Parts: sequence; C-alpha cells; structure tokens
Amino acid sequence: MRHGSPAGPIRVSAGLVVLVGPPASGKTSFVRALIARGQIDARAVVSSDEIRAELFGASPGEAESDAADARIFEERDRRLVARLAAEHSAVAESTNVTPQARARLIALAGRFDAPVTVLRFDPDVADLLQQYAERGRTDLTAADVRAYAALMTRNAGADRLRAEGAAAVHDVPGRRQGTTPAQAAAYFSFA
Repeated sequence: MRHGSPAGPIRVSAGLVVLVGPPASGKTSFVRALIARGQIDARAVVSSDEIRAELFGASPGEAESDAADARIFEERDRRLVARLAAEHSAVAESTNVTPQARARLIALAGRFDAPVTVLRFDPDVADLLQQYAERGRTDLTAADVRAYAALMTRNAGADRLRAEGAAAVHDVPGRRQGTTPAQAAAYFSFA
C-alpha cells in the first residue's frame, strides 16, 4: 500500500474498484476529480447516493428505510454487473466500511473474474467532521459519521482487505496530507 509519487502514478487494474471510507471522507470529490481529469468515464461510477437520489428524490424519510436500502443496493449491484459483464471497469462508490458490504462486491467481481482494487479513504476524525460540516448534509449526524469512522478503523485495515479478496489496496491521500482531490487523482492511473 503506497501513495503515488513523482516516480509515477499508482496503476489501478481494470476490474472493480471499491472505494472504502466513511461519509464525508472525500470519495465523491475524488471520483469527480478523476472524471474531470479524463481518467475514468463517468459511466464507470456506480454511486449509492446517486441511486438513492434517482429512486427517492427529495423524500428523505422514504429513502431511509431498510426496504429502501435493499432497493438501492440491488440497483447498484445490477449496474455493476452490467459493466463487469461487458468487460468494463466499474467503481463502487459507497462507504463499504463493513466486511459484509465488501463481500457482496467481491462476490460480484468474482463472477466475472474481475480483480478488485480497494481505494481507502481514512481521514483523521477531526478532518472528517470538518468535511462533514462543510457538506451540510442533513441525512447524517456527526455521531453517525464518527460511527462509520469507527467501523472503518475496526474493519478496513489493508491486511484485512487483502484477506477478503482485494488484489490491491491503496490509501488515497486527503486533507491530512495537505492534498486536494485533484492532486490525489493525479496519484493514480486507471487501466
């Protein structure tokens, strides 16, 4: 596990890229920077937040049930399968901080012999809470964000991610390292 350097960017293999990090950790900003830089096709990104918005619009109450979550993640899986079946890379953009969430994704990739690369977003909790406050989200509380961060700490170490089936694990630098999303995007190159 390393960060990109002047010696060259980290090469991410074609297959399934799983983003792992708590809410407000910079996953969406990073993906937007990758798209803006032309490093990935916007169609490769499958975002649970975007699917939630597509399915439920501005009805937060309706979108926060277990049934809604099941519908969102079934749709996410359908879109990922369509990309992988067509031999296109896909980026799973959701928190993925639990082993159960990742096992579901790793199993999907396995159906198509697609390697899994995990990109970890693991900011300092103070930075995470600052980023959360800057986003102005009302569907999560600071306590929720802390809980996701704790899950990440317990369940998403690099060795564990490799043991679960990730072919490669890389940390994405962020605020703690004084790195903007565009700078972080420049550390990676995608097949």
